[in-house]
Amino acid sequence: MINSSFRTFHARFDASQLGAMFAPRKPRHPLLRVAVGLLGVALLAVLLVLGVVVGTAMLAVGLARRLLTRGAKPQASAGAVVDAEYRVVDKPAHTLPY
Repeated sequence: MINSSFRTFHARFDASQLGAMFAPRKPRHPLLRVAVGLLGVALLAVLLVLGVVVGTAMLAVGLARRLLTRGAKPQASAGAVVDAEYRVVDKPAHTLPY
């Protein structure tokens, strides 16, 4: 009794038709199949070339920006030397083990 009620419940609320509506299918005609395959390969090639062009443009803009802003950095003058005394700090004898 319970098994039959669940079977009819599943049959009433089956969502496989909704999922099948959005599932991609290959066309049945062989020439149309080849055309859709070539369209997919062409789309992949366009996206690849577009990515390479955008990446190259980003690198070129970054290099140009670095070259143009390199000369604007202030140079250290000879009178601004800082004289100081330094001492070497030894490594502590007791370190925590890993």
